[in-house]
Amino acid sequence: MIRPTDEQQQKIEAYLAKLRGRLRGMNEHEVHEIIRELRAHIADKTAVRGEATPVTVDNTLAALGSPEALANQYLTVALLSRAEINRSPVRILQGLSRWASLSIAGLLVMIASIAGYVLGGALMLSALLKLIHPHAAGLWAYPTGTGDLDLSLRMGFGGPPIGARDVLGWWILPVGLLTGCGIVALTTRFALWCARRYRQSRVLP
Repeated sequence: MIRPTDEQQQKIEAYLAKLRGRLRGMNEHEVHEIIRELRAHIADKTAVRGEATPVTVDNTLAALGSPEALANQYLTVALLSRAEINRSPVRILQGLSRWASLSIAGLLVMIASIAGYVLGGALMLSALLKLIHPHAAGLWAYPTGTGDLDLSLRMGFGGPPIGARDVLGWWILPVGLLTGCGIVALTTRFALWCARRYRQSRVLP
């Protein structure tokens, strides 16, 4: 196999240097492994019929994408990997927000996860606030102008609407806490499953 010329090698090293500069926030060992893997990948891809040519070098680098875009992918994968270990909703949403900046799929997963965490948190908070505002917090049903009933999860700040009925009463405590915890746990599992699928799909072209 013929090695790339000095000019071609300089082009490869310039690409890797730009990438390294964009990987701020990752530890040095991770960056070293990424650069080593990419250098080996480029060497394999540029060897066509035993020869590395300027065209194959350009095509290989173009297939990788710009150093900025590739660095964003690596940083996203790193954040999602840490979130999977930590399992904190805050860490998960941080990783998802970066993924959302890269694709529509990431944006949809982030929106669904935010909705799940907000709903689960609201149920738990309403249940806990029932202890402080027993006559206002909880799940309330109130009539609308059309004669139907609407449900409202209230935190107890301000009185319930006129004619409203407390649907669960003190049952909001076990129901709200258990259901809220369950929704948060399911949201976490969903977000991490999607993040794992994304990380597995980030293979070199």
